[in-house]
Amino acid sequence: MKVTLLVPTMNEITGMKAIMPQVKKEWCDQIIVVDGGSTDGTIEYARECGYTVHIQQKRGIRHAYMEVLPLIQGDALITFSPDGNSIPDLIPALIAKMNEGCDMVIASRYCGNAKSQDDDALTAFGNWLFTKTVNILHGGRYTDCMVIYRAYRTNLIRELELDREEAYSTPERLFGTVLSWEPLLSVRAAKRRLRVTEIPGDEPPRIGGVRKLQVWRWGAGYYFQFIREVFWWK
Repeated sequence: MKVTLLVPTMNEITGMKAIMPQVKKEWCDQIIVVDGGSTDGTIEYARECGYTVHIQQKRGIRHAYMEVLPLIQGDALITFSPDGNSIPDLIPALIAKMNEGCDMVIASRYCGNAKSQDDDALTAFGNWLFTKTVNILHGGRYTDCMVIYRAYRTNLIRELELDREEAYSTPERLFGTVLSWEPLLSVRAAKRRLRVTEIPGDEPPRIGGVRKLQVWRWGAGYYFQFIREVFWWK
C-alpha cells in the first residue's frame, strides 16, 4: 500500500532539524508537513527538504487534519510528531504491520517495556484513565488509546465519520478547545471491532518548541466523547 507520513508542526524548527533527517524518504510515498503558522523557520526548512507543506487556515490540530485531507495520497496514513516524542525508526515496523492487514497500528507508550519520558504524574494518570475507560466502555484492548503516533487506513477517516463536525462541536463548545481525532478513532475502531494492534514505542522527551497540551480542557472534552459514544454513534 502507499503510505503518507503526516507531520503537524508549530514552531518546531529545533525538533525538525534533529528528527526529520532520521526519516528515510524511501520509507513513505509521501511526506506532508501541515503547519499552524510557524515563525521560527519551520516552514522554510520543510520546503528546503522537499516536503509538501500546507499552512493551515484554522487553528487546532483537527482542523489541520481536515484541511490537508484532500492532499493525502496514501492508502495508509501515519501521524508523526517531529518534536522528539515519535521515534523515526518505528516507521518501518508500523508499515509492516499495516501490510499484514491491520486497520490500525499504534506505537504504544505503555506496551511491553515501552515508556514515556515526556509524561508527568498528571498526564500518566490521565492516559491510564482514558485508556481504561475506552476499554471498559467500548471493548477496546488498548494500552494507549491517546497517542498521536500511529498508522491507519486513510479511508477510516470517512468510514468512522471522523470528518463530521458534529462529533466534536458540543465538547469543543463546552470546554473551549479544539480536539484531535485520535481518541475518537480509538473508540470507533474498538466499537467496529476492527483489526487493531500495538507495537511498543518509547516516547522520548520533546526537543525544543513549546508543549501545547491543554490538559484539563482536552481531558474533559475527550472524556465527554468517550461517555457520549456509548449512546451516540452506531
